[in-house]
Amino acid sequence: MTDNSVQTQVETKAQNAKTASLKLRTLSSEVKDNALNAMAVALVENAQRIFDANEKDVAAGKEKGLSDAMLDRLRLTLGRIEDMAEGCRQVAALPDPVNQVVSGWTRPNGLKLEQVRTPLGVVGIIYESRPNVTVDAAILCLKSGNAAILRGGSEAFHSNKVLWEIITEAAVEVGVPAGAIEFIETTDRSATTFLAQMENKVDLLVPRGGEELKKSLSAIAKVPLIFAAGGVCHIFVDDSADLQNAADIVVNAKAQRPSTCNALETLLIHENVAADFLPVAAAQLSAAGVDLRGDELSQKIVSNIIPASEEDWHAEYHDLILAVKVVEDVDAAIAHIEKYGTHHSDSILTKDYANAEKFCGEVDSAAVYVNASTRFTDGYEFGLGAEIGISTQKLHARGPLGLEALTSLKYVVRGQGQLRE
Repeated sequence: MTDNSVQTQVETKAQNAKTASLKLRTLSSEVKDNALNAMAVALVENAQRIFDANEKDVAAGKEKGLSDAMLDRLRLTLGRIEDMAEGCRQVAALPDPVNQVVSGWTRPNGLKLEQVRTPLGVVGIIYESRPNVTVDAAILCLKSGNAAILRGGSEAFHSNKVLWEIITEAAVEVGVPAGAIEFIETTDRSATTFLAQMENKVDLLVPRGGEELKKSLSAIAKVPLIFAAGGVCHIFVDDSADLQNAADIVVNAKAQRPSTCNALETLLIHENVAADFLPVAAAQLSAAGVDLRGDELSQKIVSNIIPASEEDWHAEYHDLILAVKVVEDVDAAIAHIEKYGTHHSDSILTKDYANAEKFCGEVDSAAVYVNASTRFTDGYEFGLGAEIGISTQKLHARGPLGLEALTSLKYVVRGQGQLRE
């Protein structure tokens, strides 16, 4: 496609979404929930159609030499389709945030004020490789009264497109306005640029991706951004930790699904327990297929750990690779996280209450854990239903971007003819 034709498509999609957003503001909870439940049914009924499209993407990914971890993010199984359907049902069961009264009060002059949740309008979502985001983003935007414009990665184009077609057909049939869920039907990269500059039609852009996407969009965007950023997640094993339980947590955080943004990337170990803990953890990690890269102290304890470079402390591997460092104490662990972390999800494993509180107070991440795997940073696991991504920003939302994060606030003021003196 030429730049002109791409721009025309993006402008048309944005205008359709803008028009639909005006109707979505007042769309009843009943219609929205009926649409979400209809989407759930349609996804399962059309599983073979989804598999056929997904197979094209997986085959192309193998030809391009995508890593096993990236192929895992891309692949759709029956279980993952059923999970998407269950996500639709879970979001339908959540309270509708639109027109929810956050607070209210009456002024001395009799004016009654309410602070009320209201949709943002049109939300654009830019995402890579994971087709389930197509459904997650669409259902969250719909439930929160927003129109969605979906811009998926080229490696999942066929999967994303068929998922969009299926859920859109189901939603429109039960009364959702056409244009409420739009999808950019091109892999041309210029579409992202055009979308990021639609300031009169798009109210918020949520990019899900790495630092390269973050930097490129920050340089060109005219639309407000909330980054669902990557995660260089850490676990610190304190010297008071239950070491066997700590090993189990570390293996879960790294190996349960290494391609996700909440997977463990760097393991920090207190020097007092490194000699006891690291051989046990390394054996379990090795059995799970994890390769270790470590500092000099960790290499002395476990001989098959290869040397870590400076880049390893910054790395979000999305793979069965783990960086390991032995540190002096909790303060050193916190300093390492501050220097190399991405403020996503970080955990301390400890029985020391003071160290746990210190870690929670000083680690400035969207999710801070005590004695738990970082893999729980997820909208479903937090009880928020689906999520568009995990925001590591502080404005306007942080952590899992669920329904409330996709609303703004307005004041509704009711009077009886009051005049300001």
